[in-house]
Amino acid sequence: NWFFGGFILAVALLHIVNSAAMPATLTKSYSAYTGVQDAMIQWWYGHNAVGFFLTTGFLGMMYYFIPKQAERPVYSYRLSIVHFWALIFTYMWAGPHHLHYTALPDWTQSIGMVFSLILLAPSWGGMINGMMTLSGAWNKLRDDPILKFLVVSLSFYGMATFEGPMMSIKTVNALSHYTDWTIGHVHAGTLGWVGFITMGSIYYMVPRLFGKKEMFSTRLIELHFWVATIGIVLYIASMWIAGVMQGIMWRSVNDDGTLTYAAVDVVKATYPYYVIRFTGGLLYLTGMVLMAYNVIMTMRGGQQANSRIPELAAV
Repeated sequence: NWFFGGFILAVALLHIVNSAAMPATLTKSYSAYTGVQDAMIQWWYGHNAVGFFLTTGFLGMMYYFIPKQAERPVYSYRLSIVHFWALIFTYMWAGPHHLHYTALPDWTQSIGMVFSLILLAPSWGGMINGMMTLSGAWNKLRDDPILKFLVVSLSFYGMATFEGPMMSIKTVNALSHYTDWTIGHVHAGTLGWVGFITMGSIYYMVPRLFGKKEMFSTRLIELHFWVATIGIVLYIASMWIAGVMQGIMWRSVNDDGTLTYAAVDVVKATYPYYVIRFTGGLLYLTGMVLMAYNVIMTMRGGQQANSRIPELAAV
């Protein structure tokens, strides 16, 4: 509940501050921010929209569905509380790392970098808490594809929350910024962490919502898992490689100080990795189609669960 509450309050705050405007006429207004202040507000909003919309709310799902599916209690409630408050305090300050080497004051950029590095601790604390919840239940991964989705989502969460602080370091950011490495990082978080935790949660909820004993086909869930996993690995890895290559090519100069590669040369060199990215995305989409079919067939048929719906208490 704390994670869901934090998500609701923070997203509301972000929208209110980011949307502040000065009215000019009845139907026209201008942003309350200009210049570098506007850039700072935009990335304060952009980074925390990811942090609270695509992280905090889904962490609430993780803390609910992994113990449910594993049939194990949360490893450490104390760690989850520390995780929550540390995340809430730290995330709000990390936005400036998106504006390294810009007109934003250097001290502000440094604050963003420092808080991004601190952010690694609560993020990995939550990931470890989720993983350790499976203590004594690791054998279930062999036969439970739903649990595989939930565990792999945590792996991507750990990967993305390690990569983010690393990319906030100014020397690393000088290579990675404006490249497809950033695209790979973002999709590790969205398609890997958010996508997999959502798919696992849907597979958990659908039979219970429609009074079924289980999903229509466990084999289809297993197939979906492997197709989606291969797809997202191809997608992310191709963007990592393309991004590093782009950064190196853009930084290459001749002895006279001119650029070694023209912009079009960088685009041409990136093309094969875009084909791999497209293939990975197509596999991921195929997995979603398999899930949609499985969900529809579960809703239409399947063995009914023999469970009594509790009656409401008399008022």
